Amino acid sequence: MSLHVIVGAGPVGSATARLLAGRGDEVRLLTRSGSGPRQTGIERIAADANDPAALARHTEGAVALYCCAGPAYHRWPTDWPPLGAALLHAAEKGRAVLVTTGNLYGYGEVDAPMTEELPLRPNSVKGEVRAKLWTDAVAAHEAGRIRTAEVRGSDYLGAGVVTAFTVMVLPKVLAGRRGSLPADLDAPHSWTYVGDMARTLVAVAADENAWGRAWHAPTPPPMSVRALATRAAELAGAPAARVARMPGIALRLAGLFNPAAREMIEMQYQLQRPFVLDSSAATAAFGIQPTPADEALRETVKG
Repeated sequence: MSLHVIVGAGPVGSATARLLAGRGDEVRLLTRSGSGPRQTGIERIAADANDPAALARHTEGAVALYCCAGPAYHRWPTDWPPLGAALLHAAEKGRAVLVTTGNLYGYGEVDAPMTEELPLRPNSVKGEVRAKLWTDAVAAHEAGRIRTAEVRGSDYLGAGVVTAFTVMVLPKVLAGRRGSLPADLDAPHSWTYVGDMARTLVAVAADENAWGRAWHAPTPPPMSVRALATRAAELAGAPAARVARMPGIALRLAGLFNPAAREMIEMQYQLQRPFVLDSSAATAAFGIQPTPADEALRETVKG
């Protein structure tokens, strides 16, 4: 039985904890409140992961440290740097391999399916934050201070996920009302299932040949917002989905009062054109096939 430490009990952190505990490993799940799934093998601990000494203490004896945390969207520039530094400290002190849950923000705006070989050229504040976290971790890895890797996914599907789609479209569609999103509703878009993120995090942590680089979690073929909404309604037995394109000005007006809406503005490029993830490298390396979109949608709808 090996000890694994997970920071963050959101959808990915919880899925990772359940996966590890389900196979018989010991899991320490760290959050500020001590929350997380109740399952044999999961020890839920209330701790401040920004505290380097505390995080190192809780990571002592672990084979892997997973960062699945998600600071509030509008606090990324202030909250991510100290957490990133604490993670590097804990990984260096305890020699646990650090595997981070990442995203695609660091690539910026691209014109083709995204692969792990793309350079990091962020065009947003949040993209710059994520790129800096990864470059700092890679520098520490290359210097021999730590062992690390990153697993990146696109917008999530799965129980409890919070995305523009699950907040602004899905609840209304399931209620037979019209959902709206400031997006090209017919552009192909990749959706990553949180369970596949968890499986990839665990596989990467266990394979020393996977360290020192980023991996894209296995993700099924892209679906447009309209197609995803249509299929969600069909699976839920709801009326035919109705989705409209929200004017960009509406998001800007909402941003005057809502920090989350305000932070969505700089990420609009991801919804205004094709946004496609190539995850073939991880499937080839680890044999992980992406979960079918229908299965991921059923879980998302069920909540």
